[in-house]
Amino acid sequence: MSEMTAASMPAPPRPSPAPPRPYHFPSFTTRILPNGLRVVVAPVHAHPVVTVLAVVEAGATRDPLGKHGLAVLTGRALAEGTATMTALELAERTESLGTVLDTGADWDSSIVQLTALRHRAADAFAVLAEVLRRPSFPAAEMQRLVEERLSDLTQIRAEPRGLADVALNRLLYASRSRFAKLAGGDERSVASITRDDVVQFHAEHFRPDSTALLVVGDCTPDEAVEMAAAHLGDWEGHTPDTPAPDASMRYTDRRVHLVSKPDAQQTELRLGHVAVPRAHPDYFPLVVMNAILGGLFSSRLNLNLREEHGYTYGAHSTFDWRRAASPFEISSAVQTDKCADAVREALREVERICAEPVSEEELSLAVSYLDGVFPIRFETTAAIAGGLANVEIFRLPSNYFDTYRTRVRAVTADDVLRVARAHLDPNRLQIVVVGPPDVLQPALEALDIGPVSVHVPSDELSAD
Repeated sequence: MSEMTAASMPAPPRPSPAPPRPYHFPSFTTRILPNGLRVVVAPVHAHPVVTVLAVVEAGATRDPLGKHGLAVLTGRALAEGTATMTALELAERTESLGTVLDTGADWDSSIVQLTALRHRAADAFAVLAEVLRRPSFPAAEMQRLVEERLSDLTQIRAEPRGLADVALNRLLYASRSRFAKLAGGDERSVASITRDDVVQFHAEHFRPDSTALLVVGDCTPDEAVEMAAAHLGDWEGHTPDTPAPDASMRYTDRRVHLVSKPDAQQTELRLGHVAVPRAHPDYFPLVVMNAILGGLFSSRLNLNLREEHGYTYGAHSTFDWRRAASPFEISSAVQTDKCADAVREALREVERICAEPVSEEELSLAVSYLDGVFPIRFETTAAIAGGLANVEIFRLPSNYFDTYRTRVRAVTADDVLRVARAHLDPNRLQIVVVGPPDVLQPALEALDIGPVSVHVPSDELSAD
């Protein structure tokens, strides 16, 4: 009898997965300087680098009325030069440190961040402090940033995916809400922003008592506090109180909004409604519930719309977490002639997860994924600093990371059903469809799931 060849031999059994290894988020300490600056330090000595991240209470929710986009524009402009360095000199300075300066803003905060080798940490602190405290906002660079934003808006109008995202957020929130407008502003608001507006916004909101300085890497708390005090200890001023943003819904009943895009090759589909703030006590069961519904490749939405029916290459759901009430969203790009069918199936999946407990197999898969992937999210000093930034921005408890995996594992099928019923409502989902109206409108109206209105793209980018 001839010997078995390697190709004909049976494959060895796959090894069984080992139990998850214990993981401990780096310990961190918080010290507050006399001027109110919070200094949060997480010593991580595995690599000879230090990440410095400043988080400032200067997000888009603080934009003045009619100046939507001011915070985002200010955040971008921080990197365009300082009192002692032009934009080119600042770029050369950060390059000499072997780092990249990152500045920007979102709904809740503005940030300045860089990472440098340990022996250049003091120099990195000096650069960050200069950018944070003394940006110059050159007029020519400000005009360039405005023009870039206007170009971005033109591209959004032409691209169905961006248009669908903008339309959904605009239609979720009441017209008076800041969240109903673009974080980066529309043509009208951006064109109205002057350099004086940017200077004033920075002067009012970039203050030590509204700033958390996160220092992660190869340094001790004493070293970090000493550098912070040397470069930011004489920073003065207080941030004015700002009322909480209005996060009320625009509609309380389910509606279909068809954005006319006759030349679209496929249809962009979004479903969503206003949900809960990031710091809500149901956060962990909501995360598990969303993983099962649409957060994983093996989620119900993806298996239904992609694997079973072939309407799309992918469908997913998410919570766009904010300090205020955050939107829950389902998104997909689908075949135009199958759009109504995809809407029907997406609604069916939302209704199903609100109606009956998920299976133990689905729950186990979602929990195992969230549990297992958690340590991978924090493999660099910059990622750890980003995690600490979330603690500051969303005002999470200091033991959030230490209890994360335990709280995920504790979620039950009953918890998933409870939060789905409490925080998902199929009857108030806003459904946004971007594509050719002559094909889509009759099919959507035939679904009889809510009134169908037709919009033009210019409506979806402009404030009411």
